[in-house]
Amino acid sequence: FSPENTDLLTTLGLLYLQLGDYQKAFEHLGNALTYDPGNYKATLAAGSMMQTHGDFDVALSKYRVVASTVPESPPLWNNIGMCFFGKKKYVAAISCLKRANYLSPFDWKILYNLGLVHLTMQQYASAFHFLSAAINFQPKMGELYMLLAVALTNLEDIENAKRSYEQAVALDKCNPLVNLNYAVLLYNQGDKKGALCQYQEMEKKVNAVKDSSTLDFDPEKMVEVAQKMGAALQVGENLIWTKPSKESKSKQRAAPSGKSSSTQQPLGSNQALGQAMSSAAGYGKTMQLPPGAGASAPLAKPPSLPLEPEPGSEMSPEETLVEEQRKEKHKSRQAAD
Repeated sequence: FSPENTDLLTTLGLLYLQLGDYQKAFEHLGNALTYDPGNYKATLAAGSMMQTHGDFDVALSKYRVVASTVPESPPLWNNIGMCFFGKKKYVAAISCLKRANYLSPFDWKILYNLGLVHLTMQQYASAFHFLSAAINFQPKMGELYMLLAVALTNLEDIENAKRSYEQAVALDKCNPLVNLNYAVLLYNQGDKKGALCQYQEMEKKVNAVKDSSTLDFDPEKMVEVAQKMGAALQVGENLIWTKPSKESKSKQRAAPSGKSSSTQQPLGSNQALGQAMSSAAGYGKTMQLPPGAGASAPLAKPPSLPLEPEPGSEMSPEETLVEEQRKEKHKSRQAAD
């Protein structure tokens, strides 16, 4: 009845985003922006959709438009911060997220993101502070307890880290990263039996995820750590999955040699980055390269040196002699080998 109502088009686009139907969402949000180019809600949602697919520069250009209309929007500054996080500009990310936190101190997603970025920067005390605050507002989210346990492990509070992992395992029934990280902690503490139990739980969850074909974690990094863990526990030959061919776009730094290799592993995962985004949009299951990113630019000019003698040009007698001597040396070396 009202095909040109921008509020209806925007709301419908947001609902399609939450259902994961990106095509229809983009259609409706695009229509809303056609009728009202200044509609900041539709612009923010469109930018968020680009952000979930890894196109951070285009998303930032959208957010720049929104910032001129609603400069005090917490979701806007949160999303800008996570764009910088995706581009590995962590100081800028923290600056934007702290502005979002100042504007909306009780938003648990912003606190979660601040904890995530501080963990990535290996600032474990600050990460603990923000993750604890997020847990106060969202006490039923297992992943928060897992990240808190990572911070506690690096702060060398092993007992509380174990308690936090126990809570995460109890609350989160589908994320294999929780069990994998817990298994690594137990293995490093000498509890091989407990580690094996968590490792088997992780395998069950991976099986379930494979069957439902919804990957909510970063398989590239997880498989790498799981294979090392399987070998350490001598169950490596039972692995039911292999490393995927495409590398994840958001790999993070390796842990320091003194720490467990997987304690920092989930920090840059698609799932962590995706779930962290506090926007009207849902988050994408996979990160895609922006169109044209893989295309190589044509050479501006040919190589300065010819790769082989040009037709018509012959080598001088001295060059021929040197070439023959080189071939003889090569043959005698091969014979010696």
